[in-house]
Amino acid sequence: MGSFKLSDCRVIELERHHGERRGDISVFQNDGSFPFEVKRVYYLYDVPGGASRGAHAHKALYQLIIAVSGSFNVTLDDGDRKQSFFLNRPYLGLLVYPGIWRELDDFSSGAVCMVLASDVYSKEDYIRDYQEFLLYKKTEQQ
Repeated sequence: MGSFKLSDCRVIELERHHGERRGDISVFQNDGSFPFEVKRVYYLYDVPGGASRGAHAHKALYQLIIAVSGSFNVTLDDGDRKQSFFLNRPYLGLLVYPGIWRELDDFSSGAVCMVLASDVYSKEDYIRDYQEFLLYKKTEQQ
């Protein structure tokens, strides 16, 4: 696994189908058309106003973050640069690579954030201290 930068992360459009007068459907399948195989799905909801989530990085985990309802901001940081993404469409997902710090905030009322992850939960994969993250990024580049 290489050292990923902020420029590797991007918003991608999920497959979607329009059902005239019946609503739309977005589809994800582990069929090789996606950057990683999904092994875990979870979602955040009822996030209180003013609260933030995230504030960590992963050593090996890939994620796709989707605002399935409502909206929120995701700020990504690779140790050199930061960029914020406003997510508010259920057919768009923010692809986040390993070694990228993320913070989610400014949740709208009723917002639901769904995350597709490349592996099951592993406490050892998390970097929860920002200074430790910066040190990790320095050693990763050597």
